[in-house]
Amino acid sequence: MQLPVTDDLPAYIIAPDPGAPRLTRKVEGVDHAGQPAEIAVVEERPLTIFLNGQEIVTAMTIGDYPEYLALGFLRNQGMLAADETVTGVDFDEDLETVVVRTDGQTNYEEKLKKKTRTSGCAVGTVFGDMMEGLEQVRLPDLKVKTSDLYRLASVINRTPSLYLEAGAIHGTVLCRGGEPLVYMEDVGRHNAVDKIAGWMFSEGVSADDKLLYTTGRLTSEMVIKTALMGIPALASRSGFTAWGVEIAREVGLTLVGRMRGKRFVCLAGEERLVRDVDPDSVPDEDKKHRRKSAGA
Repeated sequence: MQLPVTDDLPAYIIAPDPGAPRLTRKVEGVDHAGQPAEIAVVEERPLTIFLNGQEIVTAMTIGDYPEYLALGFLRNQGMLAADETVTGVDFDEDLETVVVRTDGQTNYEEKLKKKTRTSGCAVGTVFGDMMEGLEQVRLPDLKVKTSDLYRLASVINRTPSLYLEAGAIHGTVLCRGGEPLVYMEDVGRHNAVDKIAGWMFSEGVSADDKLLYTTGRLTSEMVIKTALMGIPALASRSGFTAWGVEIAREVGLTLVGRMRGKRFVCLAGEERLVRDVDPDSVPDEDKKHRRKSAGA
């Protein structure tokens, strides 16, 4: 099978908005030649998440989709059950807070001694709780077509994004087959994943037939979050950590990394790959693999 070459971009359910005024701002400086330069830089602001009356965490974020970020964070940390009834999600832009209300009671004081997540993606405050949740994970036996992997890499890398506009940001994309559905970005890759988890929880979207694509490294934390969300496959342009690979193998997660042009490496779940396209039919990745705008 030969992979068709197309320049068409899909109709995302949610896609990045690199032109949104609150997400970047212009900053003046000088370039390598000492000449004046003005570039767009990503904004970074705190967001404090409350569950009912209890303060849970303060996350550094670009500030878009705060409701999804709050729901996804709570869901991925096991503080919000899949069948729990959410009675309200209230975002206050002035106070930079989100309050998630449920019909149950909240008491996580013993777990929360440090409540600030950095833009460097640290989630050590609740890592142990995430590990405990893996014992019950049973992922679907999803077949992953290599033609879908090639299409996703090509389409996602050409989608206009904050990464192309300003850099210093991570992206995560929820996909089904070869179609990207929801594309979230943030200064921390875990925030981007949490936004997708929050969207899935809010919309009641099943994870059984989904794949998660991330621009970041395939670390243990990324693997754990993907598995806890019930998503059976995780792919990235970046590389792996040994513990991430080990956990992926234990939970039955298909793990594909170093996706560049026709090349990729699968270190977990290789038996679930369906090689339905000849790699030689896939064009090599251009040095400028990410176009700078929708019309470029």
